Amino acid sequence: MRRVAVMAVLALVGGVAACSRPAPPVGKWEGGAETGGTIVAARVEIMPDGGVKVSAPDVTYVTANREQVNELRARLASDLANAWPDVKPRSFDFDGKTFRKPGGVAPQMVWDKDTNQMTLELYIGANPALPIPLRPVAGFHDNPYASG
Repeated sequence: MRRVAVMAVLALVGGVAACSRPAPPVGKWEGGAETGGTIVAARVEIMPDGGVKVSAPDVTYVTANREQVNELRARLASDLANAWPDVKPRSFDFDGKTFRKPGGVAPQMVWDKDTNQMTLELYIGANPALPIPLRPVAGFHDNPYASG
């Protein structure tokens, strides 16, 4: 009888642990992308309470020379930094790797635990998701494209 009670308690504890959601990684990530005529600057911050701040201003259908592209990148970086204080935290479902809108299916971000790299899945119009690789940072930079 005692053995049955111990097994029942272990099964209950195992069941509760299996149902608990993994905690999202706390930290900051930033980066940008320039691909297929789209330029993006992005930041993500995950707070200890699980709230997620995310911003990714973009410019699409860019057909410009290198100097113009650099100017667009600088403008996006400035827009990102200036608007960041007003970004409100959101809730996401997190399964240990993928962030989704609550009850949603489409991945919004994917985290690689081994490298601590975050990939923002940016949806622009009816296009497929554009993956934006983000690197972990201790603090945000004026230029999210810069390394370090």
